[in-house]
Amino acid sequence: MVVSMTGYGKAILSNEQYKIHIEMKAVNHRYLETIVRMPRQLLAYEDAIKKIVAEYTSRGRVEVFVTIEGLLQRSLQIDEGLIQQYKNAIEHLSGKDQNKSIYNPIDLLKLPEVTTVSEVEQINDNFEELLLTTTENACQQFFDVKCKEGGQLKKDLIERLTAIEECKKQITVHSPLVLKSYREKLQSKLAEVELTAVDEQRLLTEIMLFADRCDISEELVRLTSHLELFNETLQIKESIGRKLDFIVQEMNREVNTIGSKANSLDISKQVVEIKNNLEKIREQVQNIE
Repeated sequence: MVVSMTGYGKAILSNEQYKIHIEMKAVNHRYLETIVRMPRQLLAYEDAIKKIVAEYTSRGRVEVFVTIEGLLQRSLQIDEGLIQQYKNAIEHLSGKDQNKSIYNPIDLLKLPEVTTVSEVEQINDNFEELLLTTTENACQQFFDVKCKEGGQLKKDLIERLTAIEECKKQITVHSPLVLKSYREKLQSKLAEVELTAVDEQRLLTEIMLFADRCDISEELVRLTSHLELFNETLQIKESIGRKLDFIVQEMNREVNTIGSKANSLDISKQVVEIKNNLEKIREQVQNIE
């Protein structure tokens, strides 16, 4: 099963007290790295959130953003004793008693340290359930997006594998012709220099040596095996990105060997086309979980 490492998901749930908004996104990464960004008061829930994320993805750098309304209740405290001290100081400096009515309440509240605002966490028994349910919903959408993108990746990979298969068939067709062409060229050269008493055994030995150097049958067999394994791996319902990457490396090795052995322009053209498709496949595989 092809699942992309990149994706996006979000969910919003609320009850009579809280409104929880969770967004998550992922980019490519060698391993699973989950980063949770949320109010520090919720650090106790970080591991639980990461555990849920791990159920929906096995590779990638995942960022989870948690925003909560109703988590903190603010309250205002007024230091009435300090206000009275301010009043006393004013009266002392003025040298006479002042009528209390002359004090403007708003001006008094603006005096330094007269007021403080405190925040109290409002976490009840329903909060954790709502938080984790919201996380599950966001992860499900996140996973659906990853699967959809994975489907597009799979389609592209299959098209490129088909193109490689066609190139391989063309190489298989041209491979036997290389030896035949070499023999004809060798006989033609000998005829040009008018060597009539050529040792037939030496001629056959030379042709056999050339045939051995240009033999790509084993490489074609292994390339066929790798292509079949790649197709089979695409159907596995687990994390396959690393395995596919390894198979692509093996295919590249066989194709490079074929290119170095091939003594044919037709085969070289097919090798270039295969390598071009393998490079595209390698790039796509880097996006697969």
